[in-house]
Amino acid sequence: MNLEKRSLEMQDFFNEKADGYDEVHLPFMDSKKMICDSLDNSVERILDLGAGTGLELVPIFEKYPNVHVTAIDITEKMLNLLKERDFGDKVDIICGDFFKVDFGDNYDAVISSAALHHFVGNDKLNLYKKVYDSLKKGGLFLNCDCHAIDDEDEEKRLREFIETPDLMRHMDTPVTVEHEIEFLINAGFSEAYVKGDTGKYQLVIGKK
Repeated sequence: MNLEKRSLEMQDFFNEKADGYDEVHLPFMDSKKMICDSLDNSVERILDLGAGTGLELVPIFEKYPNVHVTAIDITEKMLNLLKERDFGDKVDIICGDFFKVDFGDNYDAVISSAALHHFVGNDKLNLYKKVYDSLKKGGLFLNCDCHAIDDEDEEKRLREFIETPDLMRHMDTPVTVEHEIEFLINAGFSEAYVKGDTGKYQLVIGKK
């Protein structure tokens, strides 16, 4: 996968969709609350990958008003909407590419909501290694995302993406939950498991 091209496609697509993003994703707040409910009560520092408008941070700041959050997203217009939230001034915002930005380290948790199903194979493995390195010992990676139904579905979606790269800018390439867990274990996580399932989204957790 050409990561440079993929990132630019996502940037353009979500800049265009930013104003209507919350309306589309509000019906799935249960999946975002699932991330919040799975955080350790002692959480102090969080890294949010693909933060977008910050919708998944709403329940987190309600429960942990003093938590420190670093939010990374490639889409400037989405991040501008995050800044307008009542907790916007409490978030360190970085507009950039996951694969290029320095994550920092010593986070209690890294979270992501509906963002990482655009990456597969070694790209996803390398990203998860980077996530692992950014966490403190015992830290959690909480990724609530959509997944392929089975191996056949995963292969079909990836094949469509490879064979018709210009069909649409936003084409999902999810992996199965089983492969998601495999990536996490290969990235170094001591544990990886499914914590919750809302039907459309599954919460997969990796523990360092």
